Amino acid sequence: MDTLHGTYVTLRPATADDLPAFEAALATAEVRRWWHWPDPEGDLREADHRQLAITVKGETVGMIQWDEEEDPDFRYASIDIFVHPDHHRLGLGTDAIRVLARWLIDVRGHHRLTIDPAADNAAAIACYERLGFRRVGVLRQQWYDHGRGGWADGLLLDLLKGELNEGS
Repeated sequence: MDTLHGTYVTLRPATADDLPAFEAALATAEVRRWWHWPDPEGDLREADHRQLAITVKGETVGMIQWDEEEDPDFRYASIDIFVHPDHHRLGLGTDAIRVLARWLIDVRGHHRLTIDPAADNAAAIACYERLGFRRVGVLRQQWYDHGRGGWADGLLLDLLKGELNEGS
């Protein structure tokens, strides 16, 4: 995968050199609340890893990852993201998702993208909806919330080719 450039961010394949920045973000309450990544080092060693470092002026500020269903009858891609809280509310996450979404549609040929934040992660949901993602439904007890010690709901949102808001 090539490096992708947005208005504010650059996305490039993540490496072991990014682990300290990822760990710093994951250690914050704001990110740890929503993210549990048990083996980032192992995931980055996989030949087809799909984790991208989000960088701003050479500094790693977060991670965005993608996956895809390749069965032609059910083809789509999914996105997941975290940004260090020191860089929240600057439009970096929005820019990163927009850049990756464009690449998944234009280069990988996907007509549909999904994202599935925690149902009570209002800030993330607002960001995704500004980009054009639409609510599909609640994913009941989708993820294990380690902070609360129980299962929590997710919210499935999707975006079809042509719905990406390029100006938000």
